[in-house]
Amino acid sequence: MAIIDRVKWEGTENVFAWRYPSDQLSTWTQLIVMESQEAFLAKEGRFEGPFGAGRHVLDTKNIPILVELLSLPFGQKTPFTAEVWFVNKMMNLDVKWGTPNPIQIQDPKYKVMIPVRAFGQFGVQVGHSKKFLTKLVGTLRDFSKNKLREYLRGIIITAAKDTIAEELVSHQTSVLEVAAKLEEISESLAVNIRRKIETFGLNLINFQVNSINVPEEDPAVSRLKEALAKKAEMDIMGYSYQEKRSFDTMEKAASNQGSSPSNFMGAGMGMGMGMTMGGAMGGAMGQMSTNLQFNSNLKCPECGLQNQPNARFCFGCGYSFHESAEPKASPPEKVAPKITCNKCGAELSPKSKFCPACGDPVHPCPHCGADNDPQAATCATCGKPLPLPCLKCGELLAQASKFCPHCGASQILSCANCGHELKPMAKFCPECGTKI
Repeated sequence: MAIIDRVKWEGTENVFAWRYPSDQLSTWTQLIVMESQEAFLAKEGRFEGPFGAGRHVLDTKNIPILVELLSLPFGQKTPFTAEVWFVNKMMNLDVKWGTPNPIQIQDPKYKVMIPVRAFGQFGVQVGHSKKFLTKLVGTLRDFSKNKLREYLRGIIITAAKDTIAEELVSHQTSVLEVAAKLEEISESLAVNIRRKIETFGLNLINFQVNSINVPEEDPAVSRLKEALAKKAEMDIMGYSYQEKRSFDTMEKAASNQGSSPSNFMGAGMGMGMGMTMGGAMGGAMGQMSTNLQFNSNLKCPECGLQNQPNARFCFGCGYSFHESAEPKASPPEKVAPKITCNKCGAELSPKSKFCPACGDPVHPCPHCGADNDPQAATCATCGKPLPLPCLKCGELLAQASKFCPHCGASQILSCANCGHELKPMAKFCPECGTKI
């Protein structure tokens, strides 16, 4: 033990609290505290302080020379232990958060369950140092930003799920349209989380929701987007779903060569043409059917319907009668693309397993057959995703597979440091930067 100890901590931005290694500090210890720090002396099981910026002289009752005599009954260990804790008061504004797994939320507008992911960042500062040490740090040697993220993950994810669901239901907003509500959701989450972390001596500086999105490969999301695309197409064309069904019925009836014009018109009118297009359209179609019955001597070679003698186009399928005399050009023959070795460029046959020139194994794309590098995630020729081997048994699986159908092993990779979900072939974690 030195006659006079000197205790000081330079500090780093990613560490919120740090304990000085020695617990046998001599009395008259010189404690140096920086402007952005606070210090506490843990003596006899209690915290003394805080000590602000400057130099302080500590009283630990460990008098040099005499402490060796006092420690003899205690196995050469002084009974007057003294520890110094430093607390970093700097603002840390880049603490990232995210949902490791999608949150299942019922879309209030379309009434379907959709997985939702949310990501963002927040800033935090130690507001009450003693409360922070007693409720979060405890007996740890230090308390870093990663440890803070782990402790607050459950609080943030629970609050995010409740706030996002409440925002969607109260405003009847679809999950696909929630990007316009990021600012309101961020403010609501900040109020909720600030109240919860203040009990641990922490102040929330800001809280941002940077992204709320849905997995594109999810079946429910794909079906919903497909339905919305069809609805937008009908809105642009200016007809409803019932009218589209009527048009489809007329098209099927027109393609039936055994139907007469009167039967065709009856089927169209029976499927709702009168309701959707009005009485004027029904009268016009009836008059057309009457005229066709008396002048039915021009038969369409495509759909078989009878047309007027001077008709230029078939009223059923739109076939041009003037094109019948012109010979139709035969479609060009499709030439199969050449497949070459991705290593030496030699030409390969579609069933080749090894290159005949260099012996390199062939890894064909299941979509276009092109040879690819075994580590490639997408085809270099067509750009489509390539199958990846199972993490356990090695069987080739689609990239969107979450479980192997052969051995049942999970295919979801996560960072060993922060638990963030990783993409296939990732070399570094996009959340914390840890090398995979």
